[in-house]
Amino acid sequence: MLSSKTRTDIAREAFLKKDKNLALSAHKKGFIASSINHKEGHKTSFSLPEIILGGQDGLVNVLGIILGVGAATSDSRIVIIAGLAATFAESVSMGAVAYTSKLAEADYYQSEYEREKWEIENMPEGEKDEIRNLYKKLGFAGKLLDDIVRQITSNKETWLEAMMTQELKLEPVVRKEALGDGIIVGISALIGSFIPLTAFFFLSVRSATILSLVVSSVTLFIVGYYKAKVTLGRSLIKQGIEMMAIGMVSALVGYLVGSLFKI
Repeated sequence: MLSSKTRTDIAREAFLKKDKNLALSAHKKGFIASSINHKEGHKTSFSLPEIILGGQDGLVNVLGIILGVGAATSDSRIVIIAGLAATFAESVSMGAVAYTSKLAEADYYQSEYEREKWEIENMPEGEKDEIRNLYKKLGFAGKLLDDIVRQITSNKETWLEAMMTQELKLEPVVRKEALGDGIIVGISALIGSFIPLTAFFFLSVRSATILSLVVSSVTLFIVGYYKAKVTLGRSLIKQGIEMMAIGMVSALVGYLVGSLFKI
């Protein structure tokens, strides 16, 4: 059972359940050493941030558009056409943005990595002084601080990693994940967009608008609640309401604009 989960997953589950025995199982010496040596990541088996980013953005944007168009006309065909156009444009756009953003993060990390590597090669004393000050700030001093600096700077890979994570607070970004993240965001945006739009295929504009608002509100609340629960958040209901409120306010802007231009 434990082997199918990462140590961080088990620790999160233990915290949520306040289960000390489960937490202890995640802090066994062998388990800790194994996870650290394998550089256990912080990312779980699913991409929650990407799913929420795409799904929420697709839902809110398309909801705002169809509410605006629905307020301007009673012809459901016009609403559906506008909604479909927004759905596919939004999905492709969000996926592309996620893809290019990931690549930009990877490029930034690589440029900083190369800079730090160059500085270690060309001005080692200055870089050693940075390591010294970083660990001095953490409370180390005297011989212990000297030993830490000497140990870290004795291996250039360890030294470089310390500069990236401790000084720059940067984590490696895998470029090959960019395409996958873009696809996840794009598909999530597509699914999220159809949540408010579907009702207009079967009901009148008035009835579909009401149903769309209700379904979208409930969906945003569930997403906010779930996100808070998974990310160890507090006030789950409050965070669900906050996400619902933010989404509804954003979408209703479209309704107010549409109501000014009746067809």
